[in-house]
Amino acid sequence: MSFYRIGVDVGGTNTDAAILDVQAAHEPTRGVLASHKALTTPDITSGIEAAIVAVLQASKVDRSRILSVAIGTTHFINALIEADARRLDRVAVVRLCGPFTRQMPPFTGFPAEIHRVLDGGAYYLDGGLEVDGRPIAPLDEAQVRQTARAIVASGVRVVALVGVFSPLDHQAMCEEKGKAILQDEAPELAVVCSKHIGPTGFLERENATILNAAILRTGHSVKDGFQRAMERLRLTCPLYLCQNDGTLIDADTAADFPIKTFASGPSNSMSGAAFLAGLDKKYAQTLPVLGRGADSTGKVGRVFDRASLDMSSVGGREEDGEETDEEGEKREEKKGEQLEPQILVVDIGGTTTDVCALLPSGFPRQAPGFVDVAGVRTAFSIPEVVSIGLGGGSKVEVASSCRPDAAAGAVSVGPSSVGHEFVARSRIFGGPTLTATDIVVADGSVQLGDASLVGDIPPETRQAARNEMNRLLETVIDKMKVSTAPVHVLLVGGGSILAAGDIKGVDECIKPPHQGAANAVGAAIGKICGEVDTVEILGGRDEKAVISAACERAIEEAIAKGAAPDDVQIVEVNKMPLQYMSQVTIRIQIRAVGRPAIPIEYPFSSSSSSSSSSSPSPSPSPSPLSLASESSSPSLPSSPSSAPSPPLSPLTPSSLLSPSRPSSPSPYHLQTHDDIKLDEQAEGSKTGVSNASHPTTTPSLGVDIANYRPDVRDGVWYPSDIDLEFISTGCAVLGTGGGGPTYYEYLKSLKALESHGKGRMRIISPASLKDDAVVCLGSWYGSPSVINEKLAAGHEIIDAINMVNQLQNIDRFDGVLADE
Repeated sequence: MSFYRIGVDVGGTNTDAAILDVQAAHEPTRGVLASHKALTTPDITSGIEAAIVAVLQASKVDRSRILSVAIGTTHFINALIEADARRLDRVAVVRLCGPFTRQMPPFTGFPAEIHRVLDGGAYYLDGGLEVDGRPIAPLDEAQVRQTARAIVASGVRVVALVGVFSPLDHQAMCEEKGKAILQDEAPELAVVCSKHIGPTGFLERENATILNAAILRTGHSVKDGFQRAMERLRLTCPLYLCQNDGTLIDADTAADFPIKTFASGPSNSMSGAAFLAGLDKKYAQTLPVLGRGADSTGKVGRVFDRASLDMSSVGGREEDGEETDEEGEKREEKKGEQLEPQILVVDIGGTTTDVCALLPSGFPRQAPGFVDVAGVRTAFSIPEVVSIGLGGGSKVEVASSCRPDAAAGAVSVGPSSVGHEFVARSRIFGGPTLTATDIVVADGSVQLGDASLVGDIPPETRQAARNEMNRLLETVIDKMKVSTAPVHVLLVGGGSILAAGDIKGVDECIKPPHQGAANAVGAAIGKICGEVDTVEILGGRDEKAVISAACERAIEEAIAKGAAPDDVQIVEVNKMPLQYMSQVTIRIQIRAVGRPAIPIEYPFSSSSSSSSSSSPSPSPSPSPLSLASESSSPSLPSSPSSAPSPPLSPLTPSSLLSPSRPSSPSPYHLQTHDDIKLDEQAEGSKTGVSNASHPTTTPSLGVDIANYRPDVRDGVWYPSDIDLEFISTGCAVLGTGGGGPTYYEYLKSLKALESHGKGRMRIISPASLKDDAVVCLGSWYGSPSVINEKLAAGHEIIDAINMVNQLQNIDRFDGVLADE
């Protein structure tokens, strides 16, 4: 008897849906019964419902046999990009930090418009941890209660609670305790704890927590809209949303942590492509078993051991030293062997082409460093994707129309696109605009629309456009290569018809079945993830035993979120020693994934349709919206399980925000504007600004760098914000920033420049100083992993310089020497 899963992916141009028979994955079609591509509507939810209806009608499956619906959407990030005040709330930031972190206050580095919309005040309280787990200062309950009253008095109802080293707080001493006190004093506050949002790295974790808190209301509104659509479709299975790393999160948890779902599109496409091409079978055969499985007796139990923790084989990394002689000899022996091909996924959509590399685990290669969300620096796990403006709707321009210096007959393809107006504007459908799809239809490669409408395109124009498309693809593919190994490309997406013939530098090009809906397939096959990111002081403990225990915790977390116990595997193990520590200290990052389990309560009953729209197992992360007790919120609507489901009705934009029975009691009742009752997803109701996410930390945008000159007069350089950006980048490239990144020092310099104005900060040559000039030196030392979490108060070096000068009876000095 078959079971089914539905996947939906919402893109800027198209909304894709696919339905899979999970027990037919071994067949050539990989179990894909039907797929559907529709234009994305301004009202996202109605477009999703229409796509699901189409695949249900095409597949004619028994709806009671559908195990889950998984949706990838960009709706949450859109509210941030547009700085739409109707969908965002002001956020009060409460730091548990003792005397530290003042040098860089909350919202540092935010784009000006988003800062203006979100800033709900900053509060510095006692609390926080040292890297070894000792409290910086005990949490002061009276101080926390006073802060709660002050926040309520300011009119703010959402709090981002951020404690120093809170991700290492396994005893719930800081943020959880602070949250409980805040909500006991002010039950109307919704509190988001940073430890549930991101890893160590104070500013990036705080930024992500602020953004998450700002879109909580929108997260719950969108989730409720999705669940109402499922009720209208008579689907009673669990509802999941796709996370940034390609794994799934239940809808209720996603509503509490919407920031984790903002960039799921590329991940869905990459994992879907690997699945359709059958690479998951290959990885299943070659990967070590690091998870739960069945032994020879059939009993399910733990089967991974410490010896099997080969990080290179599970997509991890180990940064603890140079290559040994034995390792070098083995590597030399393998030189003559045939290299394993590097797998690249090329997803050509309607507007852009995304290229990503696959790891041996079958998951996309993750982007290093940090990620900007709406111009705000955060630390999230997302695929490393290179995108170019080439898609099926890309505009094709000929000769001088593409650029003034173009040669006669030259052809330009993209980056501008007709987007969701493809049917109305492309020539094969009677429109006025020549697109990339028109070109491939004109040369007979595909049959689409009316080919007679593009029969007048000259052969030389068609060939020139074809050459330009291939050039763009070859260039972006070359950027993603990491070795000289053969390159195998998985070509997917609705615009994959643009790729014809051989692509230079590609050894094999594969178009898997149903490749046009790879993104929706990726959503349908998404797995559930358990993650551990911790800093451990070994203190005589065996390192492998510590890593093994962390793997156990990751597996348990995945199972608690709803993963099938017999399918969970470790897919990533990262280990990084921390320098300058008195004891051996390592940071361990573990990821375990497994397919969603079939809920025990299957088949799903209509009486539990709403409650079943979340994971069958509770998430270990508490909801940021939960209050101290239900009795403190008498306004909550009752939601008895025996209440009948509302009658099915057509989906309209205004219905998305109308009151409905929530999937579970939610105490999130922030005061809203009257116009919130309108369709906040419709294009016409947006109140944001077009350049809201223009980053303040990249002032060189729009500057003619080739002709830019710094302000140097009489041997003195008066740096501008552009100069500071260039200095920061140069120091990072040359490695003169010591062991840590230059970003934090760059932010401090920008703040100083803004506070004192251009001219007060000066850079001079030592040769220009007088012989009796006094120059001071102040310096930090220690592990960057610690300094970047326990931020400075801002006066430490200044106090040290002043004290030395006082001891030396120096009342003035002429400059400060940078130590690196």
